[in-house]
Amino acid sequence: MDFFIQLLVNGLSVGFLYGLSAMGFVMIFKSSSVLNFAHGELLALGAFVFLSLHSVVQLPIGWAFLATLTGCFVLGFLIERFFLRPLIGEPLIYVIMLTVGLAAMLRGLLLLIWGGNLRTLPDFLPAWMDIQSGWLRIPPVYMAAILVGVLFLVLFGLFFKYSAQGIFMRSVADNQRAALSLGVHVRRVFALSWGIAALVAGMSGIILGLMNGISVHDLSAVGLKVFPVVILGGLNSISGAVIGGLIIGVLEAFTGGYLSPSLRDVVPYIVLVVLLLVRPYGLFGLVEIERV
Repeated sequence: MDFFIQLLVNGLSVGFLYGLSAMGFVMIFKSSSVLNFAHGELLALGAFVFLSLHSVVQLPIGWAFLATLTGCFVLGFLIERFFLRPLIGEPLIYVIMLTVGLAAMLRGLLLLIWGGNLRTLPDFLPAWMDIQSGWLRIPPVYMAAILVGVLFLVLFGLFFKYSAQGIFMRSVADNQRAALSLGVHVRRVFALSWGIAALVAGMSGIILGLMNGISVHDLSAVGLKVFPVVILGGLNSISGAVIGGLIIGVLEAFTGGYLSPSLRDVVPYIVLVVLLLVRPYGLFGLVEIERV
């Protein structure tokens, strides 16, 4: 029972990061119907930029963290402005292939600058985050993942519920044409969605880098796990993305603990295949009925 609860806590902490990354992915899809295949590369970019700002530029941890998140947010804006916006009105496959090309370009740039070797972030988390109560131990990095995940979920919840831009984003996600007729600046909403998605991806990359080290290939592979998460939760549901991330994180932890660590990376895609066969619109997705 002790081992079970320990795996559950570890799985939930990783699941929070999956859920937050998936939430950014869903925001882009809901607002612009674009599948972002460059999500994993944005995770890796955030982790490597943070490492360089702290280790090379010698910025303090707090300033390096804020500068990384700010840079990721600006990068999301630039991607939407210079890559996605010129393709508005074009067939969707063009936009999807552009994100595939963007992923390859970012991965090549990361490998050119930082190489493909595994790097480690400095251990800067305070000792008080190392929680130990009897048989249960929560390492600082897992505690940080839980705290950051809960904090960002609360902030995004307040943002979407009370801020003007958050309400605009919800209106565009629900009905883009109706929002446009009411005077909502839809292109600005697209840019904000990409900015927030890139920010969340960069933050998730930093925390995942603290857990497992930083590698271009490993973090890019983590980005692919966003697809099982969003399919499980539902492509149209932001809350479903978070719940899907928690479920995938727990399944990975239990598979690695009870079966084999080599199988933990396979479990999300098994869930994806089974769910597509049984419930293709996800646990919380909306069923779209087209009448002819």
